[in-house]
Amino acid sequence: MPTITLPDGAQRPFDRPVSGAELAASIGPGLAKAALAIRVDGELRDLSHVIAKDAKVAIVTKTSPEALELLRHDGAHVLAEAVQELFPGTQITFGPAIENGFYYDFFRNAPFTPEDFTAIEQRMKEIVDRDEPITREIWSRDQAVKWFEDHGERFKAEWVTQIPADEEISIYKQGQWLDMCTGPHLPSTGKLGKAFKLLRVSGAYWRGDPKNPQLQRIYGTIFPDDKQLKDYLHQLEEAEKRDHRRLGREMELFHQQEEAVGAIFWHPKGWRLYRKLENYLRQRLDKAGYQEVKTPQILDRSLWERSGHWEKFREAMFVVEDGENKTLAVKPMNCPGHIQIFKQGLKSYRDLPLRFSEYGSCHRNEPSGALHGIMRVRAFTQDDAHIFCTDDQIGAECKAFCDLLLSVYKDFGFTDVKVKLSDRPEVRAGSDEVWDRAEATLKEATAAAGVEFSINPGEGAFYGPKLEFVLRDTIGRDWQCGTFQVDYVLPERLDASYVGEDGAKHRPVMLHRAIFGSLERFIGILIEHYAGKFPLWLSPLQVVVCTIVSDADDYARKVRDALEKAGLIVDLDLRNEKIGYKVREHSLAKVPVVLAVGKRDQEGGTVALRYLGEEAQKVLQLDEAVRTLAEQARSPLENTH
Repeated sequence: MPTITLPDGAQRPFDRPVSGAELAASIGPGLAKAALAIRVDGELRDLSHVIAKDAKVAIVTKTSPEALELLRHDGAHVLAEAVQELFPGTQITFGPAIENGFYYDFFRNAPFTPEDFTAIEQRMKEIVDRDEPITREIWSRDQAVKWFEDHGERFKAEWVTQIPADEEISIYKQGQWLDMCTGPHLPSTGKLGKAFKLLRVSGAYWRGDPKNPQLQRIYGTIFPDDKQLKDYLHQLEEAEKRDHRRLGREMELFHQQEEAVGAIFWHPKGWRLYRKLENYLRQRLDKAGYQEVKTPQILDRSLWERSGHWEKFREAMFVVEDGENKTLAVKPMNCPGHIQIFKQGLKSYRDLPLRFSEYGSCHRNEPSGALHGIMRVRAFTQDDAHIFCTDDQIGAECKAFCDLLLSVYKDFGFTDVKVKLSDRPEVRAGSDEVWDRAEATLKEATAAAGVEFSINPGEGAFYGPKLEFVLRDTIGRDWQCGTFQVDYVLPERLDASYVGEDGAKHRPVMLHRAIFGSLERFIGILIEHYAGKFPLWLSPLQVVVCTIVSDADDYARKVRDALEKAGLIVDLDLRNEKIGYKVREHSLAKVPVVLAVGKRDQEGGTVALRYLGEEAQKVLQLDEAVRTLAEQARSPLENTH
């Protein structure tokens, strides 16, 4: 008979198998009412699940970390039930929980529109009020196929036929509605609550294949309470205002077009911003002992085969034939090239650590549906670097890198940074012994660096475990940018070695690391973090000098020249337009400072200074304005490093 061990270590023996609901009730009526599911020896189960042997069990409530995924999954099922009640003849397919919400894919001849959402949400709330019990049944494959065919659900019937004959079919019923699903689920629809919102509708294809029928995907989000929902919807509104694609157009930073899918056309202002990041980090790396290198854009297939990328990464590589029976690949990453540089000439242990950095231009054949502005592209530049060192040097290099990365992020306005340690993926190179060593080494080095981390299971690179640095922006969104990876595999596969103190050859450890991740994505994050209102030092255009009357044109040029001489990036606006119009236009383009000059300013040697987002303006003497702005435009490198 089972003995249940609770999270606090307390044990409860039972004289018979016990369900999760019975266990919660035995602890107290309040917990029984709040219980949503159970976690049994680490596995999430329905509250009706029966525990027949000794186990560690936790009761899941709305405050539990696991609750959100349960709510999201059930939100999808309640959405599907509501849609089929309101729009008879609509066929269901699949509806999973996803990050920040859920979706469900439907087949229906008439299109859904956002105007339908009000009625669907109302019906979902009615289903919650009905508090329909959610129960699980096991059906045979033939039984499931017949039921779905009899009820006109041809997509579900087709999917069931793909399941092996000896595999059980799990069916979840809620009221009169049912779906095929592995679960787990809430005990009833009433437990879902009403803190949900439908967000948008888009197209999808059955089983992801454009040759198959097109489906309609309705997205929604859900939270344990109204406050969390309200906060999230506010975040979405803010994100819409900050969308880097719109701001990129308004600020004339970049554009993208069909003839170069997944690539970026950088305009002068955008390229100026790009070079600011590049030059800033180059100076930081120079001071940190990195040597900048440049490796070829296209490399022979044989090198990618030896490195393991051809086997593990081939589908994401752009491949070309050279006309002489050679297959070449455009590099998706820089690591094999850096090893080739390391291998030139004999290396000694005295040369280590050896740090190679590169602004490496990479290309990956990302699916077109996965592309997103400049956040996810096919052509991008990594602020890549590789450190070749000994085992004994890993700890010091890890600490130095973490200190550098956190300092860089702080300079760009990011102070809330979380660290995840991603361990071995299912598809990987290298033996389990090598991975055991690499993971243990990385954990020890990270702990020694004084960095707290959580485990991100199965998300390591195919050649080694890694740290992922996740920064949080102004509106609370998380972005994974920097990485630090311990690699024993590539130096072995590509035959990199150094001569040790004992005179014998040894393999170096290869530490892969990046801070921005890619410059394109980091710029997109910066645009949204600041909503385009960059700090003065970072802004690609810092000041616009505007004339109030044409009589002040010559004085405006003098003002511009004085600002440029002080190192500021300045534009001149001499158009025959009202000053209010000019100010509004430059505010939309997120210019940090507008200096207005008129006839009186010319006579008095003054300027009217207005900062972005402020109504009031200051009238200053020209030399004082230049001195003030030059001081405010000093980069963090000039101030502290």
